Amino acid sequence: MTSHLAMTPGWTCGGCGADWSCHTRRQELQAEYDRAPVSLALYLAAQLVDAAQDLAHVPAGHLHYRFLGWTR
Repeated sequence: MTSHLAMTPGWTCGGCGADWSCHTRRQELQAEYDRAPVSLALYLAAQLVDAAQDLAHVPAGHLHYRFLGWTR
């Protein structure tokens, strides 16, 4: 079980304190969803929707990269 889970409402990593999803969590997610990239994108999109409500002050482009852009 990972300690790198999102801590809301600030959406920081519970394991290292970085913005979620941190580098470690991204690696974990890529390994977990290795053969299911669409499922990973759907999971992260759902997280983005939740985070957008809490982080209304953060530009949309930044949130997109933070939650989805790195998956390419």
